[in-house]
Amino acid sequence: MENRETESIQLKDKERLDDLQRNGLRIIQNPEKFCFGMDAVLLSGFVHAKKGDVLLDMGTGTGIIPLLLSAKTQCDHLTGLEIQEESADMAKRSVCLNRLEDRITIQQGDIKEAGKLFASASFDIVTCNPPYMIGQHGLTNPEEPKAIARHEILCTLEDVISNAAKLLKPGGHFFLVHRPFRLAEIMTTMSQYKLEPKRMQLVYPFVDKEPNMVLLEAVRGGKPRMTVEKPLIVYEKPGVYMPEIYDVYGY
Repeated sequence: MENRETESIQLKDKERLDDLQRNGLRIIQNPEKFCFGMDAVLLSGFVHAKKGDVLLDMGTGTGIIPLLLSAKTQCDHLTGLEIQEESADMAKRSVCLNRLEDRITIQQGDIKEAGKLFASASFDIVTCNPPYMIGQHGLTNPEEPKAIARHEILCTLEDVISNAAKLLKPGGHFFLVHRPFRLAEIMTTMSQYKLEPKRMQLVYPFVDKEPNMVLLEAVRGGKPRMTVEKPLIVYEKPGVYMPEIYDVYGY
């Protein structure tokens, strides 16, 4: 039965079907290209959305954030924007597999062109799990899907923030996951584009380690005042998540 079902959804060479452990959702991925990580899952858990909201996920990859948020929120519609053709194709097929065509749209396109692809001030929420790395550090082949997902090859932090600002309605919310070493740059760029940081949470792999992720929420045209939430610790001990992480994953 499983083989017939897998065949019917037309998995391509090297692709696999992963269970998201939430509402029966599944996602198509190719581990040789790029698979979603914990940062995307934590971002989906950090997002607050109201019933009827319209959301855009920039750089959606294989569609993990729209898929998770379709289960976690009552957003009216979710759009994923992805520049890489193979990833966008997997995302589209995952949407069909989960029968979410009425709620999720996947659009192939460039974040740098997002302000032209969509109407200005047309989204209540914009989310992004962008490439973190700058420069050539650790970069071997700039054309590899994994390199494009991790390094600022096709878009920069400013591209992400400036286009989010264009596409958000006044008072709309921008949610971002990034690396703490770029926090000063993130804050400065957000302020430059009138996205006021409102909420921040640092993510630590273990209680005695330095943070390796930061979750941020900003509001277009918001007033200056930011809440720093209590730290999020990922592991209680090697291989064992803290209870908060199990909550985010939905286990």
